[in-house]
Amino acid sequence: MRCSRIRFAALGLLVLGAGCATRIVPPVPVTLAYPEFIYPALPQSLATADATERIDRGWRFLQSGNLGSADREFAQALIRTPALYPAEAGGAYVALARRDYDRALVGFDAVLREAAMYVPALAGRAQALLALNQVTAALEAFEAVLAVDASLSDVRTRIDVLRFRSLQDLIERARAAAAAGQLAEAQGEYERALQVSPDSAFLYRELGLVERKQERVEAALDQFRRAAELDPADAVSLIQIGELLDERQDFAGAEAAYRRASDIEPSADLSARIAAIVERARDARLPSDIRAIAGSRQISRGELAALIGVRLEDIVRDAPERDVVMTDTQGHWAAAWIAQVARVGIMDPFPNHTFQPGTPITRADLAGAVNRVVAIVAEGRPELRPRFAERPPIADMAAEHLSYPAVSVAVASGIMPLLDEGRFQAARPVSGAEAIEVVARVRALAGLSR
Repeated sequence: MRCSRIRFAALGLLVLGAGCATRIVPPVPVTLAYPEFIYPALPQSLATADATERIDRGWRFLQSGNLGSADREFAQALIRTPALYPAEAGGAYVALARRDYDRALVGFDAVLREAAMYVPALAGRAQALLALNQVTAALEAFEAVLAVDASLSDVRTRIDVLRFRSLQDLIERARAAAAAGQLAEAQGEYERALQVSPDSAFLYRELGLVERKQERVEAALDQFRRAAELDPADAVSLIQIGELLDERQDFAGAEAAYRRASDIEPSADLSARIAAIVERARDARLPSDIRAIAGSRQISRGELAALIGVRLEDIVRDAPERDVVMTDTQGHWAAAWIAQVARVGIMDPFPNHTFQPGTPITRADLAGAVNRVVAIVAEGRPELRPRFAERPPIADMAAEHLSYPAVSVAVASGIMPLLDEGRFQAARPVSGAEAIEVVARVRALAGLSR
């Protein structure tokens, strides 16, 4: 404190006379040179006539633009009364006017160490920090001014402007860091931006994206949920929530998020997501035997019946039924689906009334089931019939072959394409993955939404 006062008083020592020099009384300026500066008023404990006169003279010189005289006046006041911190504040304002911002900041800080709530020094410090482009620190300093004196409307306006400027700077830095892959730095900038603007939904959304890139799933979910809470029309955050919940197999939560997003911004993509999540939710509830089909090297008749009954449920349900008798399916895990596909003629029992659910499936067997499903679909889609009537050449199967009619429909419809060199390979075993792919093509042909 003493050192800073000596610095501010140095010029004053050069002009101190024997006490008989004539004092020049500056006029009250018509226009203030620095209207944003706050007059360094004296507290009651320091308000002597001489101190009041010197502070007032220094301030008049300052606001008239006579910075040298103002500096000397404040310095002389400090020499006479070293505890006169309003004079030191005045000297710091002179440094601020001279754009010596570092010196001004030192001076205001020295004053605040003696009088922490002194508004002129608080305001001057904030202005010095702003001049030094320390926007965040300046904002905090201006807020400290307003906390002491809420009547300063000009300060409140500057705070609003600075908040916006600070927010823009933080967002730009955060986005630049995220684009450069500096995710931890981006996260820090977004968190600081939220301190400035805690109710900005887009900040939570962008922070959520950064959290997700860092594989911080819970934190990302929290940010997206907060964004959607602040902005109910934020479809982007809802989609992010849906994706994260889908990844953790919370299908009900994911579906709800996707449906909310679709209500806001309907799209084919969201419709597809909803359909897929509904299907995955349904599959998750299925017996483990069905879920194991995907990994099977060769599926059986019972597994194919179950796959058709589950994935082509809409087609099976709407097809006309007939009475069938089967003697060997009771107690089988797929008995219900076997009964369904047999009643609608997609897979027939053998002449001895057995279904033989454990018998392996060949490509010819699969083509037979496809042929019957396609016939059911064509009942409601007559425009497809010419396509199914085509008889494509098949390198390893003559037109007289018993399986050719069914195979030709499966090939012509695009559901079971030919293999190497135009061959069908009717006797080749069918894997679970191949059967699932074929059923998916049937669904697409039938235009099933889920």
